[in-house]
Amino acid sequence: MNGLIPEAYAQAGGAAPGGQLAPLLMMVLFIVIFYFLLIRPQQKKAKEHQAMLGNLSNGDEVLTAGGLVGKVVDISEGFVTLEIAENVRVKVQKFQVSSLVPKGTLKG
Repeated sequence: MNGLIPEAYAQAGGAAPGGQLAPLLMMVLFIVIFYFLLIRPQQKKAKEHQAMLGNLSNGDEVLTAGGLVGKVVDISEGFVTLEIAENVRVKVQKFQVSSLVPKGTLKG
């Protein structure tokens, strides 16, 4: 049994030049692919969402992450008050506003 181990090492031979560099290059390639396909688009979408939240104003009609559609009646630092029906107001966290909807959506 002990005689087989040295034979196995002898048969392995030397590694091809650059053979140890290939896994490192593959790792770098995967990191670059992940950056351009996953991380960068997510950062871009987050920037757009922050810009949209910064530009909210009274009278805008918005859709929340919970599915509520309402008109913005008051904006504070971390909260937005929405009127979802006549004389029905709901206060939601600002980051829960997912998108602006076209004006007149509530009446339709």
